[in-house]
Formats: sequence, C-alpha cells, structure tokens
Amino acid sequence: MIKAGIIGSTGYAGQEIVRILLGHKDAEIKWYGSRSYIDKPYADVFQNMFKLVPDICKGEDLEALCNEVDVVFTATPQGLCSTLVSESVLERVKIIDLSADFRIKDVATYEDWYGLKHGSPQYIEEAVYGLCEINREKIKKARLVANPGCYPTCSFLSIYPLARAGLIDMRSIIIDAKSGTSGAGRGAKVANLFCEVNESIKAYGVAGHRHTPEIEEQLSLASGQKALINFTPHLVPMNRGILVTAYANLTKEVTEAELRVLYEEAYKEEQFVRFLKEGVNPETRWVEGSNYVDVNIKYDSRTNRVVMMGAMDNLVKGAAGQAVQNMNLMFGLPENEGLRMPPVFP
Repeated sequence: MIKAGIIGSTGYAGQEIVRILLGHKDAEIKWYGSRSYIDKPYADVFQNMFKLVPDICKGEDLEALCNEVDVVFTATPQGLCSTLVSESVLERVKIIDLSADFRIKDVATYEDWYGLKHGSPQYIEEAVYGLCEINREKIKKARLVANPGCYPTCSFLSIYPLARAGLIDMRSIIIDAKSGTSGAGRGAKVANLFCEVNESIKAYGVAGHRHTPEIEEQLSLASGQKALINFTPHLVPMNRGILVTAYANLTKEVTEAELRVLYEEAYKEEQFVRFLKEGVNPETRWVEGSNYVDVNIKYDSRTNRVVMMGAMDNLVKGAAGQAVQNMNLMFGLPENEGLRMPPVFP
C-alpha cells in the first residue's frame, strides 16, 4: 500500500487528489497538509468528505512529515515547492509537484514569467515533465515529477500529433482556450465572485499568460523546431472544464483523412486520450469529473489551415488525475488505477 501525503490538500486540486485516492485500492492518505486549516478536521473544510475523512489537517513541515509517506503531492502556489525540496527529502520520498516550479527547464524563463526567484534550480534538470502520454518511461524512474499545467496539457495533446509529424508551421499556432473558474484556485478574489463571473466571458492574460512558455517548450521538443504561439485564455461561468481551439498553418497540402491517421496512430494505445469520430467536436460536459481528454481536428482546405480541438476537466486530467496517473507509473501500478471513473453527466 502506497502511503501518500498532500501539501495543499484544502485547495481545489488538493481536494480532488483526496477524492481520487479514496477510491484507489493501492494507496492511502496518511496526512493532509494545509497552511490555512491547521488542526481543523478536513471534513469541516469540505463537507463532502463527512464520514469519509476523519483526519485533522496538519502543517507543511515536509522534512518531518515525509518520514511517514512514500509520495508527496504538492498542490501549492508557485514558488513553494522549490523552497521545500531538498536532497534529504528526495532520498526519502517521491515528489509530484502540481505547481509550475519544475516544469520549465530554463530557470531564467521561469523567473521572468512567474516573477519569482527559484528556490532549488539544481533539481530542474532532474525533474521529469509529467505528461504520461509522452514521458511514460522517464516518469517510471523519476523521484521528482513536474505535473503539467491544465492549459498546457489540453493544448499540447490537441496539437501534438501534427507537431511531431512536422506538418504545421510552429510559428503560426494560435491557441484560444476557455476554462471554468476552479482553474483560478480557491482563494477569495473579487474577480472570481459570482456576480463578477456569471453571465459573462472574458479574456485574460492576453499575450502574457504564464502557461505560454510551458506550451512553447513542450511543442518545441515534440516538433524539433522553435515554437512561437499566441495563447489567449478565457474565463467562462462554469465550475470545471477546459476547451481548447487551436489553429495552425499546414506546411503542405494534405487531406483530412491523412491528418486523422496521425491522431489515430498517436493515441490508439492511450486510454485517457479519446480521438473522436469525424465531425464530433469536443465538449467539456462529456469529460467532466474524469481523466479523459477528448480531441478532434478539422481541415480547412480553403485556407490550408487546421483546427485542433480538445476538452478536459481542468481539475482531473489537468491536475489531480494526472498527478495520480504519474504516481501509478512511479510505483509500477496499472496506469489507470483509481482513474477509471467515467465522466459525470449532467
């Protein structure tokens, strides 16, 4: 039985890790870390856990708490995990970090986009980018995994087969993305109040969203070319879900059938990436509460451009579900253990 600890267990992503691990037959949660609710019953913070989680929230002393567990999930704000990780910690436990601290390989790029001084740059090179569909074998051997961001996961998986095949101009990519409000976290912010969000949709982080370099880096690695993208996220009045619509110029004339073959080949063995039937567009309602990503494409012969689409739950495949998927790989378990739940509808 894998013993797990969660730092940041009282955020949305942390609570989702709890929900998933409660149904995992090979893992148990030994402690619930929280800076805001120390000594408070976890079920008092999340009433859905009443009679399910009797534990009390603990602090975030990783050095002390990691003696009790095999793996630690850090579902924390950017900058915290990098100050907690040390050789002493990594010798005792595996770390799955849900923040951006170890996703970007160039420390200067991270510090520039996030406005933070990195706390442990010596571990950036070692950290494995935890996109299971791409780095499965590396993840199996890792002791530190950088869980990908939600927008980058959906964007990358929507674009990856054509980037890998060299069929799109990597400097022509435009990504239009939309997310539910849980993506902004559980902290109180005026911009996320009901009256501010309901009956409205808005773009934010235009030409400067901090997920941009992460997407560019991963697309560059996949294509072998320098990717330069326009990424514009939008906030929509729903709890969960991400919808990505990406556009790119094709480098040669092809048929839609030829493009579809590339997706079918890329994802035929992937349980959690569902390449949809021709003419069926991804929708967030069909992936909610699950670890699935639905993707599809449409070729526009008039402009010789391709439209690449993806939908997923930002809290599951975009955060907690992907983290558990990584844990399964790191400990030699079936990759889908604890993640077989179908999407919730309505």
